[in-house]
Amino acid sequence: MKREKIKKELHPVESDEAIAGNRDSKRNQALIGAVRAVPIILGYLPIGLAFGVLASTAGLSIYSAVAMSVFVFAGSAQLISVGMIDVGAGVAAITMTVFLVNLRHMLMSAYLAPHLGRLKTWQQILFSYEITDESFAVHSAYFRKQGVPPTAQLFGVNAAAHLAWISGTLLGAWLGAYLTFDIDAYGVDYALPAMFIALLVMQIENARHVIIALLAASLGLLFYLAGMSQLYIILATVIAATAGVLIKQFSNQKEGTGEA
Repeated sequence: MKREKIKKELHPVESDEAIAGNRDSKRNQALIGAVRAVPIILGYLPIGLAFGVLASTAGLSIYSAVAMSVFVFAGSAQLISVGMIDVGAGVAAITMTVFLVNLRHMLMSAYLAPHLGRLKTWQQILFSYEITDESFAVHSAYFRKQGVPPTAQLFGVNAAAHLAWISGTLLGAWLGAYLTFDIDAYGVDYALPAMFIALLVMQIENARHVIIALLAASLGLLFYLAGMSQLYIILATVIAATAGVLIKQFSNQKEGTGEA
């Protein structure tokens, strides 16, 4: 009896009310995350629809298109893969192209990693699996302004975005299989650039951010016109980010000198 009493004191059993309250708290945080993902959802539904139509046109079944959105979940890489499948490209060529396209995720992971140390290993794996350009933009902006939110909220953002992408794919694959649907006529192809512009505007806080954004866009366009393949995005990002760090350090030193 004494041993059981000591054990309960060291490891108190949570009451049913406490457990229920904890579940409600996690559910509320997940809903908050889903609300924060609304800008992503509004972009993913039409883009996922476009992917589903293109996948169906390329000969993929509805199940194959949806499976790709579930397990790959990489918008630009999926669109490129479908295009390559349509022209009969081999598995090795598709794999290498997707690898190069997704190299930018290394930069995003390097930025997010210091903020996610408290997550368990399996949670970090799941979180990294569901990171995209758009969810990275939402997370990084939130981390910078308000710190790291509860875990349920983190995954609420990712899960809502992923479900929107899958839903758009399913609808698009169905339309492509049973209906005639002209994507260009509805301007769906502009949804991706529009979403990126909106997410960029959300992160701009001062003149320095404007300069860095314009520099990255200019360099990206210059490298693209020069004939670079997918690496132009990574190169432009690294150069612009480095310039941003140097500008910030120079500004801090100047302010420190002025105060002195």
